[in-house]
Amino acid sequence: MARSELRPVIKLRSTAGTGFTYVTRKNRRSDADRMVLRKYDPVVARHVDFREER
Repeated sequence: MARSELRPVIKLRSTAGTGFTYVTRKNRRSDADRMVLRKYDPVVARHVDFREER
């Protein structure tokens, strides 16, 4: 289906080294390169960068 091709499911892994992940979808047309979001990591109890892993 077109849904999985245009908006694939990606994992966002914490850069703090805790191994905590978020799972989300992204739009390939508007975000072609790897996504980096600043989100809350409950293991270290603060906001850190989460990078897309493939």
